[in-house]
Amino acid sequence: MKRKTEIWAHRGASGYAPENTLEAFRKAVEMKAEGVELDIQLTKDGELAVIHDERLDRVSDGSGYVRDFTYGELYALDVSRPMPSYGTVHIPTLAQVLEELRPTGLSVNIECKTGIYFYPGLEEKMVRLVTDMGMTDRIWCSSFNHESVLKVKKLCPGMKTGFLVSDVIADVADYVKRNGVDALHPALYHMQDEGLPQRCRQKGIALHVWTVNDKEQIRSLAAAGVEAVITNYPDVAAEALAVFGSPDSLTV
Repeated sequence: MKRKTEIWAHRGASGYAPENTLEAFRKAVEMKAEGVELDIQLTKDGELAVIHDERLDRVSDGSGYVRDFTYGELYALDVSRPMPSYGTVHIPTLAQVLEELRPTGLSVNIECKTGIYFYPGLEEKMVRLVTDMGMTDRIWCSSFNHESVLKVKKLCPGMKTGFLVSDVIADVADYVKRNGVDALHPALYHMQDEGLPQRCRQKGIALHVWTVNDKEQIRSLAAAGVEAVITNYPDVAAEALAVFGSPDSLTV
């Protein structure tokens, strides 16, 4: 059985451009990533904003919680704080990002940031937007809030879903399969469990591993047959996987 390990850009090509911005997603396209990962939260006026942290402080010149601002107020902020030399960049909406990526054919892993604040209505808004844009077949929905993932699966059975995990869960492959979810999104350190790829493969569960920036670790995951590595550096991942030759030449 031949299996390709795809490269998904974590919050866009966030090693080179401010995370979760249009600039980072454009960079991922330029670097020929096969997918991108992004995060969504709800603004005070009900917009789906693409930003990771619940608070604005780490990435922007503002302070406070995303949920307490309208999208217009959020857009006025500069989110280049971790990369000040990049110049002013803004928080996009999910609609803006999907419109940017729609012509590219890339997969889009949308993480619902509902693990701390449940954001009532977020899942419905996301599903409606993706459906209206005709992109359901290219979307993966994931979350650390597994109830949120199951809600999306119920709202849109055709959308692919993944359980994000940070803690070790007993019989995690069984847990994913039992809930009818398509993939497991484990942290890199979970891959110390050498039998995990085999157990997931036996149950038809995809593995998308985050966040992997080291070439040797990327090669090791590809050799284990994981379906995607989520990385800040798509070009580094491409160099790491080049040793396998043709993308479809890895047999597991």
